[in-house]
Amino acid sequence: MQPDFKRTVSTPLAPAGRGPFPQAVAVGPMLFVSGQGPLSPETNQPISGSFEAQVERTFANVEAILRAAGLGLEHVAKVTVYLTDIGKVPDFNRVYERLMPAPLPARTLVQVGLRGIDVEIDVIAVHPERARSLRA
Repeated sequence: MQPDFKRTVSTPLAPAGRGPFPQAVAVGPMLFVSGQGPLSPETNQPISGSFEAQVERTFANVEAILRAAGLGLEHVAKVTVYLTDIGKVPDFNRVYERLMPAPLPARTLVQVGLRGIDVEIDVIAVHPERARSLRA
């Protein structure tokens, strides 16, 4: 049984998790989106294409999950980026700056080993109306 304060969020417009975890978990006004990569929602397999195309697909998956929770990229407070090649940071930043609305969220970027993909992103977003109700 799911606790009252915590619920899972999912959408067929983003790939299913490759493990025992949901696409996202909502707790109060916060949404915690599990790590997303450049996977096709239809096949759950990595897409082909350039690094920039991988970043765009990854953000499309994140955004689909945010939308399923009634949020968008403008509600993201924190982004964590995992890259297999730290040399790709300038390429990542070009796509990031184009897709992420201002004011930009806090961000951490690290180099890691990933299987079959070059980028993974997880985010924390805040639902503004629910956050306001906590202040009352």
